[in-house]
Amino acid sequence: MELHNVLDFPILSLSIFLPTLGALIIWLFVRGDNAVRWASLIVAVATFLVTLPLVLQFDSTTSHMQFEEFHHWIPAFNVNYQLGVDGISMPFIVLTSLLTVICIISAWSCIQSRVKEYMIAFLVLETTLIGVFSALDAILFYFFWEAMLIPMYLIIGIWGGKNRVYATIKFFLYTLAGSLLMLIAVLAMYFKAGHTFSLLAFMDYPFDFTWQFWIWIAFFIAFAVKVPMWPVHTWLPDAHTEAPTAGSVILAGILLKMGAYGFLRFSLPMLPDASQYFVPLMVGLSLVAIVYISLVAMMQTDMKRLIAYSSIAHMGFVTLGTFMFTQAALEGAVIGMISHGFVAAALFLCVGVMYDRLHTREIGDYGGVVNVMPVFAAVMLFFCMANIALPGASAFVGEIMVLIGTFEAAPAHLGVSAMWIAVAAATSVILSACYTLWMYKRVVMGDLVKDSVKTMKDMSFREFGYFVPLMILTLWIGFYPLPVLDLLHVSVSHLIDQVSTSKLDAAAALLQAMPAAEAAHH
Repeated sequence: MELHNVLDFPILSLSIFLPTLGALIIWLFVRGDNAVRWASLIVAVATFLVTLPLVLQFDSTTSHMQFEEFHHWIPAFNVNYQLGVDGISMPFIVLTSLLTVICIISAWSCIQSRVKEYMIAFLVLETTLIGVFSALDAILFYFFWEAMLIPMYLIIGIWGGKNRVYATIKFFLYTLAGSLLMLIAVLAMYFKAGHTFSLLAFMDYPFDFTWQFWIWIAFFIAFAVKVPMWPVHTWLPDAHTEAPTAGSVILAGILLKMGAYGFLRFSLPMLPDASQYFVPLMVGLSLVAIVYISLVAMMQTDMKRLIAYSSIAHMGFVTLGTFMFTQAALEGAVIGMISHGFVAAALFLCVGVMYDRLHTREIGDYGGVVNVMPVFAAVMLFFCMANIALPGASAFVGEIMVLIGTFEAAPAHLGVSAMWIAVAAATSVILSACYTLWMYKRVVMGDLVKDSVKTMKDMSFREFGYFVPLMILTLWIGFYPLPVLDLLHVSVSHLIDQVSTSKLDAAAALLQAMPAAEAAHH
């Protein structure tokens, strides 16, 4: 993969560091909670506007990295400040900047203590997330990957629920353990590939299968924890339950995508032989997430835990599509990640709207909400339908493409009939409808019996406003996904070529060609 579209204007650097620069200015000069809120919103909106040219100027006809920036960072170890995006990574940068704006608006009135610190943590978190999706140097990638833990730890640990300390420590230990294995793998690749940390160089280097095998396992543990995949998923429900609403939004909308993005950026293009070898493992774990975790979701009585388990099940669809190695399945996996960023974020925001009024997330404490909050009931119904992948919603596009791509996969490649894998995955449609509609029925529908529910007020203009862009994007991709698919198509096609071409065969062909080339030269 080559570098392409090197700009004089460092748009990626500005997107990464503008939030932190804004946070620094707010910390030093802004006084008063309302002033902090407005300043944070201005910084977040400015960052979102800065990321828009990534979409408007993106060349969808090439798989080359675009908006590339390169500067020497630590020359002694060949560590460079190298940035760039392709059709796979660019949408997540824009999604991050959009959700950060929504998070700040959603926390406008519910966060009353340490407002400045809260807003600063979110802006710094935005820097780390955009950095992850922009980095083309492995050490730079690892720096942003690990730095993300600090603001997220503070967001949950300071502004979370009563069990926030337990949840934050569990979140930190799980992700840190996986990340350390990733660092070891990166260092091994550095020495093997000729003392370079360039991701593009790693993609071109022919690692032998033994190296691929062990490096793939290290990456797998790091990325599986972040997705999260069964059985290393148990930190997520606790983190979601204890996190403030905006923390859950950014956790579901962006942080979970980092693990799946790691498979797309590291495992598949750098370790194609090992990736093909481990397909049965990935398919099995993905189906467990889709079926078993959906059944676990049905048993939940806390709304945030139910949506958290739902997220694990939906991410199972993403990992399944990722390891089918077909155009439809991989594009569907990326669409599914983008869609989940809208839908899961909106469902957590819906829970937040109710929690701000009754300060409980228990399903049994509600009932008949539609009688006092009709606008909210309509909005929540919209996103519940999107969560079950109703046709016309963005999730439907992602899931149907993954199923089509699964049917297209060769049976010999999977070790079992593709039809049975697709049938097992398709049960997600029924299971997600069961737990989502059950929750909606218990919470929103029915008679108005509880006195506490009778006091609830419908959504304010501010609350309704941050749902509007998520509704528009959910419908837009659901009815007209072509612009997004056009952004993805060439990059995904190139990724399939990378993972389908054995590096071992390519290296052998190169060695065979060298004597012939030398003879012709002489």
